[in-house]
Amino acid sequence: MSTTVLSAEQERRSSTVVWLQRGIVAGIWISAIVSWQIHQSSNGLSTTETAQRFIDTVGGSWWGVFAYVLVYLARPIVLFPASILTIVGGILFGPVVGVLVVVVAANASAMIAYGVGRLLGRTPGAHDESDDDTTSFVRRWSNRMREHSFETVLIMRLLFLPYDLVNYVSGILRLRWLPFLLATALGSFPGTVSFVLLGASIDRVDEGLGGIDPAILVASVVIFVVSLVLARLLRRRQPPTTVTGVTGTTGVTGTTGIPPEGALP
Repeated sequence: MSTTVLSAEQERRSSTVVWLQRGIVAGIWISAIVSWQIHQSSNGLSTTETAQRFIDTVGGSWWGVFAYVLVYLARPIVLFPASILTIVGGILFGPVVGVLVVVVAANASAMIAYGVGRLLGRTPGAHDESDDDTTSFVRRWSNRMREHSFETVLIMRLLFLPYDLVNYVSGILRLRWLPFLLATALGSFPGTVSFVLLGASIDRVDEGLGGIDPAILVASVVIFVVSLVLARLLRRRQPPTTVTGVTGTTGVTGTTGIPPEGALP
Protein backbone atom coordinates (compact mmCIF):
# COMPACT_ATOMS: atom_id res chain seq x y z
CA MET A 1 0.00 0.00 0.00
CA SER A 2 2.72 2.46 0.99
CA THR A 3 4.72 1.59 -2.11
CA THR A 4 1.72 2.33 -4.31
CA VAL A 5 1.08 5.64 -2.58
CA LEU A 6 4.74 6.66 -2.90
CA SER A 7 4.76 5.74 -6.57
CA ALA A 8 1.63 7.80 -7.23
CA GLU A 9 3.11 10.74 -5.32
CA GLN A 10 6.38 10.56 -7.28
CA GLU A 11 4.47 10.42 -10.56
CA ARG A 12 2.41 13.45 -9.53
CA ARG A 13 5.52 15.43 -8.61
CA SER A 14 7.24 14.42 -11.82
CA SER A 15 4.23 15.56 -13.84
CA THR A 16 4.20 18.88 -11.98
CA VAL A 17 7.88 19.45 -12.75
CA VAL A 18 7.34 18.65 -16.43
CA TRP A 19 4.45 21.10 -16.73
CA LEU A 20 6.39 23.76 -14.83
CA GLN A 21 9.30 23.30 -17.24
CA ARG A 22 6.98 23.61 -20.21
CA GLY A 23 5.42 26.73 -18.78
CA ILE A 24 8.80 28.40 -18.31
CA VAL A 25 9.97 27.47 -21.82
CA ALA A 26 6.68 28.62 -23.39
CA GLY A 27 6.79 31.87 -21.40
CA ILE A 28 10.33 32.70 -22.51
CA TRP A 29 9.52 31.79 -26.12
CA ILE A 30 6.35 33.88 -26.26
CA SER A 31 8.12 36.80 -24.55
CA ALA A 32 10.89 36.68 -27.16
CA ILE A 33 8.39 36.71 -30.03
CA VAL A 34 6.36 39.57 -28.55
CA SER A 35 9.48 41.60 -27.73
CA TRP A 36 10.76 41.21 -31.28
CA GLN A 37 7.45 42.25 -32.79
CA ILE A 38 7.32 45.31 -30.52
CA HIS A 39 10.88 46.21 -31.51
CA GLN A 40 10.08 46.06 -35.21
CA SER A 41 6.82 47.96 -34.84
CA SER A 42 8.31 50.70 -32.68
CA ASN A 43 11.06 51.27 -35.24
CA GLY A 44 8.67 51.11 -38.18
CA LEU A 45 10.71 48.39 -39.86
CA SER A 46 9.51 45.68 -42.19
CA THR A 47 11.18 42.27 -42.21
CA THR A 48 13.23 43.07 -45.31
CA GLU A 49 14.25 46.47 -43.93
CA THR A 50 15.49 44.78 -40.76
CA ALA A 51 17.46 42.34 -42.89
CA GLN A 52 18.99 45.18 -44.91
CA ARG A 53 20.06 46.98 -41.74
CA PHE A 54 21.87 43.82 -40.69
CA ILE A 55 23.60 43.65 -44.09
CA ASP A 56 24.68 47.29 -43.81
CA THR A 57 26.06 46.63 -40.32
CA VAL A 58 28.09 43.45 -40.88
CA GLY A 59 28.82 43.63 -44.62
CA GLY A 60 32.55 43.49 -45.34
CA SER A 61 33.55 43.00 -41.70
CA TRP A 62 35.79 40.16 -40.53
CA TRP A 63 33.23 39.18 -37.90
CA GLY A 64 30.33 39.11 -40.33
CA VAL A 65 30.24 35.31 -40.55
CA PHE A 66 30.09 34.91 -36.77
CA ALA A 67 27.37 37.56 -36.44
CA TYR A 68 25.38 35.94 -39.24
CA VAL A 69 25.51 32.48 -37.65
CA LEU A 70 24.49 33.88 -34.25
CA VAL A 71 21.55 35.74 -35.79
CA TYR A 72 20.50 32.63 -37.69
CA LEU A 73 20.60 30.62 -34.46
CA ALA A 74 18.32 33.16 -32.76
CA ARG A 75 16.04 33.43 -35.79
CA PRO A 76 13.67 30.51 -35.03
CA ILE A 77 13.02 31.79 -31.51
CA VAL A 78 11.50 35.04 -32.84
CA LEU A 79 10.15 33.37 -36.01
CA PHE A 80 12.17 35.53 -38.40
CA PRO A 81 11.72 34.08 -41.93
CA ALA A 82 14.46 31.59 -42.82
CA SER A 83 14.12 32.33 -46.54
CA ILE A 84 14.97 36.02 -46.13
CA LEU A 85 17.98 35.34 -43.92
CA THR A 86 19.17 32.71 -46.41
CA ILE A 87 19.01 35.31 -49.19
CA VAL A 88 20.98 37.63 -46.91
CA GLY A 89 23.66 34.94 -46.72
CA GLY A 90 24.00 35.05 -50.50
CA ILE A 91 24.30 38.85 -50.48
CA LEU A 92 26.94 38.86 -47.75
CA PHE A 93 29.09 35.89 -48.70
CA GLY A 94 28.43 35.06 -52.35
CA PRO A 95 27.24 31.77 -53.87
CA VAL A 96 29.94 29.35 -52.66
CA VAL A 97 30.81 30.57 -49.17
CA GLY A 98 27.19 31.60 -48.74
CA VAL A 99 25.95 28.04 -49.25
CA LEU A 100 28.52 26.65 -46.80
CA VAL A 101 27.72 29.21 -44.10
CA VAL A 102 23.95 28.93 -44.51
CA VAL A 103 24.01 25.11 -44.43
CA VAL A 104 25.78 25.17 -41.06
CA ALA A 105 23.64 27.98 -39.63
CA ALA A 106 20.32 26.66 -40.92
CA ASN A 107 20.82 23.12 -39.64
CA ALA A 108 21.98 24.39 -36.26
CA SER A 109 18.92 26.66 -36.01
CA ALA A 110 16.68 23.74 -36.98
CA MET A 111 18.04 21.76 -34.04
CA ILE A 112 17.38 24.67 -31.68
CA ALA A 113 13.74 24.89 -32.77
CA TYR A 114 13.47 21.10 -32.63
CA GLY A 115 14.83 21.18 -29.07
CA VAL A 116 12.30 23.80 -28.01
CA GLY A 117 9.57 21.67 -29.55
CA ARG A 118 10.71 18.62 -27.58
CA LEU A 119 10.59 20.60 -24.34
CA LEU A 120 7.02 21.61 -25.16
CA GLY A 121 6.00 18.19 -26.47
CA ARG A 122 4.40 15.23 -24.76
CA THR A 123 6.18 13.32 -22.05
CA PRO A 124 7.77 10.10 -23.37
CA GLY A 125 5.55 7.15 -22.61
CA ALA A 126 2.44 9.27 -22.04
CA HIS A 127 -0.73 7.75 -23.42
CA ASP A 128 -3.86 9.50 -24.58
CA GLU A 129 -6.82 7.49 -23.33
CA SER A 130 -9.38 9.53 -25.26
CA ASP A 131 -11.77 7.51 -27.42
CA ASP A 132 -12.50 10.53 -29.62
CA ASP A 133 -12.14 9.50 -33.27
CA THR A 134 -10.24 12.63 -34.24
CA THR A 135 -7.83 12.23 -31.33
CA SER A 136 -7.27 8.60 -32.28
CA PHE A 137 -6.60 9.57 -35.89
CA VAL A 138 -4.06 12.23 -34.89
CA ARG A 139 -2.35 9.80 -32.50
CA ARG A 140 -2.01 7.14 -35.22
CA TRP A 141 -0.72 9.76 -37.65
CA SER A 142 1.83 11.02 -35.14
CA ASN A 143 3.03 7.51 -34.37
CA ARG A 144 3.57 6.81 -38.06
CA MET A 145 5.59 10.00 -38.40
CA ARG A 146 7.77 8.93 -35.48
CA GLU A 147 8.32 5.49 -36.99
CA HIS A 148 9.47 6.96 -40.32
CA SER A 149 11.14 10.16 -39.17
CA PHE A 150 13.72 10.42 -41.95
CA GLU A 151 11.30 9.95 -44.86
CA THR A 152 8.72 12.24 -43.30
CA VAL A 153 11.07 15.15 -42.71
CA LEU A 154 12.87 14.68 -46.05
CA ILE A 155 9.64 15.00 -48.01
CA MET A 156 8.47 17.98 -45.97
CA ARG A 157 11.78 19.75 -46.64
CA LEU A 158 11.65 19.01 -50.37
CA LEU A 159 8.10 20.37 -50.46
CA PHE A 160 9.36 23.69 -49.01
CA LEU A 161 6.92 23.54 -46.10
CA PRO A 162 7.53 26.38 -43.61
CA TYR A 163 10.97 25.74 -42.15
CA ASP A 164 10.20 26.51 -38.52
CA LEU A 165 6.83 24.76 -38.60
CA VAL A 166 8.56 21.51 -39.55
CA ASN A 167 11.21 22.06 -36.87
CA TYR A 168 8.80 22.70 -34.02
CA VAL A 169 6.30 20.01 -35.01
CA SER A 170 9.10 17.45 -35.33
CA GLY A 171 10.26 18.32 -31.82
CA ILE A 172 6.77 18.33 -30.33
CA LEU A 173 6.07 14.90 -31.85
CA ARG A 174 9.47 13.73 -30.59
CA LEU A 175 10.75 12.47 -33.93
CA ARG A 176 14.18 10.91 -33.54
CA TRP A 177 16.79 13.66 -33.63
CA LEU A 178 19.39 12.00 -35.90
CA PRO A 179 16.99 11.14 -38.76
CA PHE A 180 15.50 14.62 -38.35
CA LEU A 181 18.91 16.28 -38.69
CA LEU A 182 20.02 14.14 -41.65
CA ALA A 183 16.74 14.62 -43.50
CA THR A 184 16.86 18.36 -42.80
CA ALA A 185 20.41 18.63 -44.14
CA LEU A 186 19.57 16.71 -47.33
CA GLY A 187 16.06 18.00 -47.94
CA SER A 188 16.88 21.65 -47.27
CA PHE A 189 19.95 21.75 -49.49
CA PRO A 190 18.14 22.46 -52.80
CA GLY A 191 16.23 25.33 -51.22
CA THR A 192 19.37 26.67 -49.60
CA VAL A 193 21.23 26.74 -52.92
CA SER A 194 18.25 28.34 -54.66
CA PHE A 195 17.84 31.19 -52.16
CA VAL A 196 21.58 31.79 -51.76
CA LEU A 197 21.93 32.09 -55.54
CA LEU A 198 19.13 34.65 -55.54
CA GLY A 199 20.87 36.62 -52.81
CA ALA A 200 24.26 36.46 -54.54
CA SER A 201 22.77 38.07 -57.65
CA ILE A 202 21.26 41.15 -55.95
CA ASP A 203 22.72 44.01 -53.91
CA ARG A 204 19.90 44.78 -51.50
CA VAL A 205 17.24 42.59 -49.95
CA ASP A 206 14.77 45.47 -49.50
CA GLU A 207 14.53 46.32 -53.19
CA GLY A 208 13.00 43.10 -54.47
CA LEU A 209 14.45 41.12 -57.36
CA GLY A 210 15.00 44.07 -59.67
CA GLY A 211 18.19 43.75 -61.70
CA ILE A 212 18.62 40.06 -60.94
CA ASP A 213 20.65 38.03 -63.43
CA PRO A 214 18.12 36.08 -65.55
CA ALA A 215 20.41 33.03 -65.57
CA ILE A 216 20.48 32.99 -61.76
CA LEU A 217 16.72 33.35 -61.64
CA VAL A 218 16.25 30.43 -64.05
CA ALA A 219 18.70 28.28 -62.08
CA SER A 220 16.84 29.00 -58.84
CA VAL A 221 13.48 28.16 -60.40
CA VAL A 222 14.88 24.91 -61.86
CA ILE A 223 16.25 23.85 -58.45
CA PHE A 224 12.90 24.69 -56.87
CA VAL A 225 10.98 22.60 -59.41
CA VAL A 226 13.41 19.67 -59.16
CA SER A 227 12.95 19.65 -55.39
CA LEU A 228 9.17 19.48 -55.75
CA VAL A 229 9.45 16.68 -58.33
CA LEU A 230 11.72 14.67 -56.02
CA ALA A 231 9.21 15.04 -53.20
CA ARG A 232 6.42 13.88 -55.49
CA LEU A 233 8.41 10.83 -56.60
CA LEU A 234 9.25 9.90 -53.01
CA ARG A 235 5.60 10.12 -52.04
CA ARG A 236 4.49 7.98 -54.96
CA ARG A 237 6.96 5.24 -54.02
CA GLN A 238 5.21 4.71 -50.70
CA PRO A 239 2.28 2.25 -50.82
CA PRO A 240 -0.92 3.53 -49.17
CA THR A 241 -1.73 2.20 -45.72
CA THR A 242 -5.19 1.80 -44.24
CA VAL A 243 -5.79 3.53 -40.93
CA THR A 244 -8.99 3.65 -38.94
CA GLY A 245 -10.17 7.25 -38.99
CA VAL A 246 -13.20 9.28 -38.09
CA THR A 247 -15.82 7.40 -40.05
CA GLY A 248 -14.41 3.93 -40.26
CA THR A 249 -11.56 3.04 -42.58
CA THR A 250 -9.70 5.74 -44.46
CA GLY A 251 -6.61 5.24 -46.61
CA VAL A 252 -4.31 8.00 -45.52
CA THR A 253 -0.66 7.39 -45.83
CA GLY A 254 2.34 5.43 -46.91
CA THR A 255 5.39 4.67 -44.83
CA THR A 256 6.42 8.31 -44.66
CA GLY A 257 3.49 9.60 -42.67
CA ILE A 258 2.78 12.08 -45.51
CA PRO A 259 -0.66 11.54 -47.07
CA PRO A 260 -0.72 10.57 -50.75
CA GLU A 261 -2.49 12.91 -53.11
CA GLY A 262 -6.24 12.84 -52.74
CA ALA A 263 -6.13 11.09 -49.37
CA LEU A 264 -7.14 14.19 -47.42
CA PRO A 265 -9.63 16.93 -48.32
